[in-house]
Amino acid sequence: MTTLSLRHARVRYGPVEALHGITLAAPGPGLTVLLGRNGSGRTTALRALAGTVPLAGGAVVWDGRDVTRVPAYERARRGMCLVPERQAVFASLTVRENLRLAARDPTAALDAYPQLRPLLERRAGTLSGGEQRMLALSRALLARARVVLVDEPAQGMSPPVAGRTYELLAALDACVVLAEQRLPPALRGRPALVYELRRGAVVFAGEAGELRG
Repeated sequence: MTTLSLRHARVRYGPVEALHGITLAAPGPGLTVLLGRNGSGRTTALRALAGTVPLAGGAVVWDGRDVTRVPAYERARRGMCLVPERQAVFASLTVRENLRLAARDPTAALDAYPQLRPLLERRAGTLSGGEQRMLALSRALLARARVVLVDEPAQGMSPPVAGRTYELLAALDACVVLAEQRLPPALRGRPALVYELRRGAVVFAGEAGELRG
């Protein structure tokens, strides 16, 4: 079991406060989904958990330990993996080289996304948006992280590949936190904890089946 949480977290971008003292907890193994429109604070909350944006107040707590001042690279060493919405792969490296940064044997990733097999010698920057998402998520799967944070996991993917992606994420033995604009259809029948954010505040917290609209 692992738990990652924000406690009364505030984040500022200059004079603008993006998170207004929000509190949320993501238990694992399992799925937690941060929902909200652009500007809601969902991506900022994900980045705050990862340590890529500093808190102006509050705390990040991981398995009972305050990691607010622990830098992002150290959180990664301890088993946290962030897949951002953009620039999630090394564009100048080939697909094979990207995968090898995560593990020597990429078989598990290629089994998860067989579409990547014919692209192994292509530079990642030449892939389509959906292919880059597959590659970024493949690296996360290979990392065997304790915490996996993903912003818009299925962006650019076809519906069948998106469905497969959510199956893979739900099957991970990890605390998985996703940032989404709306609850994906593939998750509506699965156990998942949902937080809906609006203008930097939590307006709903509960199970996916309780969410309306």
